[in-house]
Amino acid sequence: MTRAISLHDVSKAYTRGTRVVDRLSLDIAPGEFLVLLGPSGCGKSTVLRMIAGLEEIDEGELLLDGEYANDLPPSGRDMAMVFQNFALYPNMTSRNNIGFPLRIESPGTDPAPRVDATARMLGIEDLLDRLPGQLSGGERQRVAMGRAIARHPSAFLMDEPLSNLDAKLRTHLRAEISQLTKELGVTTLYVTHDQAEAMSLGDRVAVLRGGVLQQVGTPRAVYALPANVFVAAFIGTPRINLLRGLVRAPLDGAMTISLGKQFLRLPEPLSLDHQLLRVQQGREVIVGLRSEAVRIAKHSAARPGEVPLTGLVEHVEFQGHEILVHFDTGSSPAVVPELEAPRPRPGRPARRRRREGSVLTRLRERTAAGRAGPVVALEHPGDADPRPTAAEPRLPGDLIVRTTPDLALRHGMQVPLLVDLAHLFVFDQHGDRICPSPAHLPDLEE
Repeated sequence: MTRAISLHDVSKAYTRGTRVVDRLSLDIAPGEFLVLLGPSGCGKSTVLRMIAGLEEIDEGELLLDGEYANDLPPSGRDMAMVFQNFALYPNMTSRNNIGFPLRIESPGTDPAPRVDATARMLGIEDLLDRLPGQLSGGERQRVAMGRAIARHPSAFLMDEPLSNLDAKLRTHLRAEISQLTKELGVTTLYVTHDQAEAMSLGDRVAVLRGGVLQQVGTPRAVYALPANVFVAAFIGTPRINLLRGLVRAPLDGAMTISLGKQFLRLPEPLSLDHQLLRVQQGREVIVGLRSEAVRIAKHSAARPGEVPLTGLVEHVEFQGHEILVHFDTGSSPAVVPELEAPRPRPGRPARRRRREGSVLTRLRERTAAGRAGPVVALEHPGDADPRPTAAEPRLPGDLIVRTTPDLALRHGMQVPLLVDLAHLFVFDQHGDRICPSPAHLPDLEE
């Protein structure tokens, strides 16, 4: 039996009243594989522990199959947890580690049949008589998963189970976890900070920052229609290009987005998304371009919807099947303060206070901003230290383009580029997406 899990306005605070989870609402359908994704310290593991009953819920409700479960003890929730550090008993063989929870739950029942069946499922029959110290990291993680699977729980809770393994083994076990959970049909909540794991495993992905839910949707939808600049930058490899832009929409001319020394000319007639940009006339915005939205080609080869740019090669990364080219286009990278941080730095508001409007209006805006979890603010040059820090080294160029390895490019070469405006993202100064509009690509949820 699998189960539905629902969180309604759940909050958790530790010392000094700081909320590590802030009014989180999330519904997980029976049999669904949902991934909680976010930077370290954003509250992912806390959410998992509250669902498991290892942490108390300060505010809000946890519903299991529609029934109130805040006060239900961990033993009564019928869930199995897989930890990051394996958590195996060092003095027990793999067989005894897998069978230990079965002996606790049913003291008079022989756990051997279920242990053997689980071992066959995971392909670890030859490891059952070994101690954890005699196993590799991947083998220990399989044993830890076997201990969870053997219980036949109604839900799996996995807390970054692959983070301590090497890259090749992570890829292999990722495929195994996906196959196993589909075969078992058990509701699975998987916590990770690795967006590659989230995109490849999850039926849906929920992105957290500072304990606030930023967006939840299918991997394809979250990638193609990020709700804000934090989601756009956190998901995708290489990271999306974020540039400072200025919208110019004269009544008697074409609309453009200035990128410093160059500009993007929006083709006429304007699409609905681009028409909505008129309200940003004269305002600074954040322009987002993924590496696949730009291609290296002569300007005369432009397809409908493509506009020209020119870039100076700064650096070339050979990846084997592709190359990543860092270009200098004369643009200014958008300064997104503490993009990777779990929450905004205390004492530094993410939104600038507005002087205009009534007191009631300002209070409403402040309340709405708190609920939405303000993500970023587009800083002006005087607001940020332009010098690179050890934590945030300056990358060469301002635009990264993915292309095929057969192109011979060298440092200092001037190259024609074509930008596909169908993949153009525009975010306002607070980081909220304004283009494309939410109605764009309606088939993403199908």
